[in-house]
Amino acid sequence: MKVDASITSDVEALANRVIGAAIEVHKSVGPGLLESAYEKCLSHELTLRGISHQCQLSVSISYKDCLIENAYRIDLLVEGALVVELKAVDELLPVHTAQVLTYLKFQQARLGLLINFRARTLKEGLKRIVL
Repeated sequence: MKVDASITSDVEALANRVIGAAIEVHKSVGPGLLESAYEKCLSHELTLRGISHQCQLSVSISYKDCLIENAYRIDLLVEGALVVELKAVDELLPVHTAQVLTYLKFQQARLGLLINFRARTLKEGLKRIVL
């Protein structure tokens, strides 16, 4: 996996730890559950591994001096630096990538993981997104 030079080694290491946790969840429960179930499983796995995170983080944005509350929700924000968006879909689409890019922009983060738990293997359902 190619590493982007603009991403710090700490965030890269964090992403690898999250990917390991997601692989464990996928191996344990397999494809076929709802996204919300995978989120709870991954959250639990991250907790077991001592990885700090927030689930369903509601984020407001400012548009031309207007505060728009709850403009979007991040599935998981890991250690305040890594955006994780979970899916349980037949295939990842460009709109899913665009969603993560938007989250990265407004969260002022550089790296996001888009994880599709419906994929046969997690490697097939994993996409790293760099802003």
